[in-house]
Amino acid sequence: MSSSTRVDTRPALAPEGVVFAVLLAISFSHFLNDTMQSLLPAIYPTLKTKFSLNFGQIGLLTFVFQVTASLLQPIVGMVTDKRPQPYSLAVGMGFTMLGLIMLSRAPSFPMLLAAAAMIGIGSSIFHPESSRVARLSSGGRHGLAQSVFQVGGNFGTAIGPVLAAFIVVPNGQGSIVWFSGIALVGMVVLSLVGRWYQNRMAAHRRRPRVAMHPHEALPPGKVAVTMAILIALVFSKFFYLASISSYYTFYLIHRFGLSIQHAQLMLFVFLGAAALGTVVGGPIGDRLGRKVVIWVSILGVLPFTLALPFVGLGGTLVLSFIIGFVLSSAMPAMIVYAQELVPGRVGLISGLFFGLAFGMGGLGAAAIGVVADHYGIVVTYRLCSILPAIGLLAMFLPHIHVSHSGMDSVDRGKVAGADGKL
Repeated sequence: MSSSTRVDTRPALAPEGVVFAVLLAISFSHFLNDTMQSLLPAIYPTLKTKFSLNFGQIGLLTFVFQVTASLLQPIVGMVTDKRPQPYSLAVGMGFTMLGLIMLSRAPSFPMLLAAAAMIGIGSSIFHPESSRVARLSSGGRHGLAQSVFQVGGNFGTAIGPVLAAFIVVPNGQGSIVWFSGIALVGMVVLSLVGRWYQNRMAAHRRRPRVAMHPHEALPPGKVAVTMAILIALVFSKFFYLASISSYYTFYLIHRFGLSIQHAQLMLFVFLGAAALGTVVGGPIGDRLGRKVVIWVSILGVLPFTLALPFVGLGGTLVLSFIIGFVLSSAMPAMIVYAQELVPGRVGLISGLFFGLAFGMGGLGAAAIGVVADHYGIVVTYRLCSILPAIGLLAMFLPHIHVSHSGMDSVDRGKVAGADGKL
């Protein structure tokens, strides 16, 4: 069952091509940002041993990090929709750097929580505005731009466990501070991106506007229902991903007797597959439609998640690759779909969905940790395997046909300046 509407995003300004230099720079910054952020879950086994943590405390660490980010991201996005802050990107990277320094020196569990919160704040500042920059540089190819942007983060998330395995595990908690150099590089790159962003806004304020064409849009009630469905799909995706990102290494160590380093390399395979899936999801959505990608990526992964807890080590490796690849292709499509559903609110939508991703992951990690403490990690994975069945809700998403001609509503939103408009 589905409905259809046509949303016209024809431009107020002349069409422009993809600004690949900026798009690649923001993707690279996303890579650096998420490399640093992924160090926290990657060193959970080390922290668990050093501080004698239980699974519930591991889940609380993830909860503090991800909920800090999830609560602030929509607020940051809503504020920057009205008044974008180009140089806030570098500021967000600075918060992440401070969190890493605190994490490397934390003497107790409360200090670990404070460090996790600081890293979460950095994420909440970085993601909404960086997603806006990716869309601004897309030249109308929004799925492609969102995929390029997100794949940087996915590769960063994938490389984090490898760096932890070969740097943090043998050298201890204090070696985390070495990664603060990555943050400095990111701050330099983001300062340059911020300058381009600021110059672009100034240039567009001086250009004449073209009258907009009226378009048929979904009624507010239908928009609310559609957003609720998308949120349920985000819940399905990221609650399941929390079981992998936070507890996969423990599962592999418990069930197959792997070392910490080998388990983290297995996690890298999953996260690397997720990065590849992100590359594919956006462009396919541009060509075939966002709804098709959302439907296939979330519900289509169900047979593989159901089989994962019952196969051997080799099968686990293969299935984890398939699950990571298929499931991750949904996120670029969902974000662009929501941006087209609510035009002119790119920061809010990006902040909401990235925030939901962190928040659902945090809630999932905390809940899964409690279940794992009571029933064991293997039983927990069997319970989590049914979560992708929520993907059946995708059949109720309306079709949105978007008419593009260059710049879209993100460029027509308010920007810093006397009149607040482009």
